[in-house]
Amino acid sequence: IINAEKSEFNEDQAACGKLCIRRCEFGAEEEWLTLCPEEFLTGHYWALFDGHGGPAAAILAANTLHSCLRRQLEAVVEGLVATQPPMHLNGRCICSSDPQFVEEKGIRAEDLVIGALESAFQECDEVIGRELEASGQVGGCTALVAVSLQGKLYVANAGDSRAILVRRDEIRPLSFEFTPETERQRIQQLAFVYPELLAGEFTRLEFPRRLKGDDLGQKVLFRDHHMSGWSYKRVEKSDLKYPLIHGQGRQARLLGTLAVSRGLGDHQLRVLDTNIQLKPFLLSVPQVTVLDVGQLELQEDDVVVMATDGLWDVLSNEQVAWLVRSFLPGNQEDPHRFLKLAQMLIHSTQGKEDSPTEEGQVSYDDVSVFVIPLHSQGQESSSH
Repeated sequence: IINAEKSEFNEDQAACGKLCIRRCEFGAEEEWLTLCPEEFLTGHYWALFDGHGGPAAAILAANTLHSCLRRQLEAVVEGLVATQPPMHLNGRCICSSDPQFVEEKGIRAEDLVIGALESAFQECDEVIGRELEASGQVGGCTALVAVSLQGKLYVANAGDSRAILVRRDEIRPLSFEFTPETERQRIQQLAFVYPELLAGEFTRLEFPRRLKGDDLGQKVLFRDHHMSGWSYKRVEKSDLKYPLIHGQGRQARLLGTLAVSRGLGDHQLRVLDTNIQLKPFLLSVPQVTVLDVGQLELQEDDVVVMATDGLWDVLSNEQVAWLVRSFLPGNQEDPHRFLKLAQMLIHSTQGKEDSPTEEGQVSYDDVSVFVIPLHSQGQESSSH
């Protein structure tokens, strides 16, 4: 992590450690980073949190989300280790066709992990909301989490951080970025169903540019929540209001305020000088991608690169993969090579002469990077 000094404390926060999952014992608490003598299932956890409006939400998330996830996994651990998740967790069979119903729904153990991640994000969001309100603080953060469990890597993303798989002959995206642009139709649909959320100050319609008074009465390009394509409409006075989503690419903003559409926190966030809340438009639910590590013929240089948007603002997936492939083969004897690779990736965002970025392209954001070697994860899953 490097601090771009936007604030005194890092708005980027990170967490990682061993995830110890026990059979559910209600009321029992223990430190998650210690080896658990009663551990039933073990995995590994990495997380990046990119804060905005201050570091408070990111710090809370870094200290809380892993505990939420462990609790959620412990609540379903019996189903995780079963050949097929049972209809009833206690093993009772109310209906003899229950296994068939579960099979027809295509429910697998990995679906329980996905559900645990989704529920953990929701629980963590609620904790952050309560804690920030109690302390009089504000802010929010994006969240990108990777969990290695039972031979699979689960990548959960809520926000605009990114994870990619880099192999000798493959670059595979493992996350999808959630911004006002990528979730335009969901956000517009919400404003259509609940127009009071805009308080008469915004238009939910999208136009190629902000409309002006001279556009009144003219037919211009537009699109609404039900459209992926475009059409024309005659401009009315209400269309001159500030757009619900304005700007393009990294400059796109929700209600003129926020550059992401998913994350944790922001319960108190309002449009400047109004009482319009942004939280109803934001989701804390992550999208989860599953990588079956056991099905890959892993090489020692196969890695997952996780990073906050400060890296991806100036480096493409291909440029990151080029740096990975250039660095690792020549440093195979170095026990700290993955750490050094992460440091080199951050160094490459600072516009140095040896950087693959376009000339003069520098990241002015906080930048955080994890490099996760998959070869060791594959060895651990096979030994288990």
